[in-house]
Amino acid sequence: MSLLVVGSVALDSVETPTRRRDDVLGGSAVFFSYAARFFSPVYLLGAVGEDWPAEHTRMLRDRGIDTTGLQVIPGGKTFRWRGKYMPNMNDRETLEVHLNVLETFDPVLSPELRKAKFLFLANGTPALQTKVLDQIDAPELVVADTMDLWINIQRDELLRVLRRIDGLVLNDCEAKLLAGDENLVRAGQAVRKMGPKFVILKKGEHGAMFFGEHETYVLPAFPTPDVIDPTGAGDSFAGAMMGYLTEQGNFEPATLKQAMAYGIVVASFTVEDFSLDRLQKISRPEIDRRMAEYHRMMSF
Repeated sequence: MSLLVVGSVALDSVETPTRRRDDVLGGSAVFFSYAARFFSPVYLLGAVGEDWPAEHTRMLRDRGIDTTGLQVIPGGKTFRWRGKYMPNMNDRETLEVHLNVLETFDPVLSPELRKAKFLFLANGTPALQTKVLDQIDAPELVVADTMDLWINIQRDELLRVLRRIDGLVLNDCEAKLLAGDENLVRAGQAVRKMGPKFVILKKGEHGAMFFGEHETYVLPAFPTPDVIDPTGAGDSFAGAMMGYLTEQGNFEPATLKQAMAYGIVVASFTVEDFSLDRLQKISRPEIDRRMAEYHRMMSF
């Protein structure tokens, strides 16, 4: 099985109540692919500018991530985001966004990438996601992410995307906005009826919620006392989930639930340091040990 992610590759500047880091590696496709690689091979499709540090590409390649789809745009600048987290480490303020090459990114799938069986459309414009869907041959599972910006300004285009995918990942506030309902259960069910076979709502420190045709359930977050930087946690969740599904070669209900649990566990590592710093220090056995602890926590 093969897994392809299409999304942003970025340089982030992050400020928390106690620390600050500038120009660290970030982007939805980066966090996703690094987390997914604990479980399966993954192809990354994205774009960067000439200011992109070559050592970041080498690090991703050394990790086993296929970066042949990472386009370096001549004369362009890499997507940059600068944000500040509030004392509760849940709420954050975006201070600066420079789309740069991401604004004109035109994803072109090679013949090899067109054959990917598992596809994740990381957060991006519905138009970009549609371009990828138009090129992929016969995927077995397509899951997408979205955000409030596209819900507000490109709702019709987003709704057309939802009718072409199997699963949607978004946070609880975005689900309420998309459904026009403040009740989270009704909102999740309403979004699923817009097209996806299943919907997963990310709830930050409160875990994740699953809505399928025949079942709804909530998985709590792993209790992590040392939250240093929440950036990328949601993308790491999605990456681990999709990586596990690719490893197993199916997305049956039981497999999906286990995949979500792995996503929650890997995200709990991500928040323990800036950028990929914590993920770079762990291995699959450490993830499995925390997963076993998570299972014991859930048993009663």
